Amino acid sequence: MSRFLLNQHLVEEQLPAGMVMLDAIRRHRGLTGTKDVCREGDCGACQVLLGKRLVGGLRYQAVNACLLPLGAAADGHVVTIEGLNGERLNPIQQALVDNGAIQCGYCTPGLVMALTGFFLNSLISDEHAAVDAAAGNLCRCTGYAGIKRAIKQLCRQFDLSGSPMGRRIEDLVHWQILPAYFLTVSEMLAAVPHQEKALPDAVFVAGGTDLFVQKPAWLQAQPLNFLPASEDGIRHEGGKCVIEAATTIEQLRTSPLFQQWFPSVAQDFELICSAPVRARATVGGNLVNASPIGDLAVFFLALDAWLVIASAIGRRTVALKGFFQGYKKTDLQAGEQVLEILFEKAAAQSFSYEKVSKRTHLDIASVNSAMSIEHAGGRIIKAHLAAGGVAPVPFYLAATSAYLQGKAITAATVLEAVNIAQGEIAPISDSRGSADYKRLLLRQLIFAHFLKLFPDTIYWKQLHAR
Repeated sequence: MSRFLLNQHLVEEQLPAGMVMLDAIRRHRGLTGTKDVCREGDCGACQVLLGKRLVGGLRYQAVNACLLPLGAAADGHVVTIEGLNGERLNPIQQALVDNGAIQCGYCTPGLVMALTGFFLNSLISDEHAAVDAAAGNLCRCTGYAGIKRAIKQLCRQFDLSGSPMGRRIEDLVHWQILPAYFLTVSEMLAAVPHQEKALPDAVFVAGGTDLFVQKPAWLQAQPLNFLPASEDGIRHEGGKCVIEAATTIEQLRTSPLFQQWFPSVAQDFELICSAPVRARATVGGNLVNASPIGDLAVFFLALDAWLVIASAIGRRTVALKGFFQGYKKTDLQAGEQVLEILFEKAAAQSFSYEKVSKRTHLDIASVNSAMSIEHAGGRIIKAHLAAGGVAPVPFYLAATSAYLQGKAITAATVLEAVNIAQGEIAPISDSRGSADYKRLLLRQLIFAHFLKLFPDTIYWKQLHAR
């Protein structure tokens, strides 16, 4: 049984914990304003709000109902478009109408949810951030100019900089973006008994954003253990950075601490997936998934990261570069789960992440790559280079990394590193590009890493001339 608040009513669903919320609200509750389209988290038509009680208060995120299992919503507040509707259009709905951002209206409920999630979470009324919040919503007929005009109007109409998070819900109710019942949700949730029951031999589920694309029917028939969300899972211990595995990609992207170490991470991680997917997808899940083009796997391989793995019998520590055993295979044993990812802070001294895909945004990589370099006096002390899309696993380029250690930072060093890298990789031709294309991409990405990190030392003309 899954017990949660659905709009204004407490519901108890006697349905499999692995059934996705989209099916529960449409088929069993008749709330058909949430649309059923891609079932892969790509279109945004099924977005709902998921509210959870955290230490700092109630926190909402716009998420895809097609990838949200019922068990993950236990003790929370699920809001569908019906839960936002009133006798009149609210300001977000009205702005979409006024700016010609609606034709058939099929995509509109998810778009309203995405923008409501933005106003619930953003510190300031930043148009770029608001567009990114809506970037996971495909519009099949309207075109995006009207949507962007509506976003611009809303950001000018409502100034979030004067609305601290502690009273954000009250302000949104005052602005009529949220209906008045949101003021009593905390009290209603406080009356919901906490559900926490670990099942033996169950499948661990964190965000589930890939699991529920690949195996939705199978998961409905399995016992599931839902891993608790991480509230503040990024910390600095001595000379190490420690990240809890349940930390979401969005938490990582927006963490002030992580941004100190990786100044471009907010922009880099916008390339990984859409905002509603980032709100659920976890660091540990990305690693355990073991995709050959896993973005975070490549990122942390280049930091020479380690994993803390736990089971009922104890803990062990494994180097990430030894964790991937083959295509979609890892060193994780039955009953084990990844608890933490850690790396030496020194590895972030000079770091670069690059990704090439058919689309710039909201696409999986043809090839992605990351490199970290510790250096002094024009020489490389340590180097770690990783790439995705060039092997059956997220690939740590051990020979290239070893070659770079101790070398002078020159164009000749870069060119030789490229040659060594070409001998290490084994890309295949597939829908994301030919093997030759992927070899060329990795060559160019290695150039890009050095040009970005050492612009006063390495010049494109030096590399191009050779």
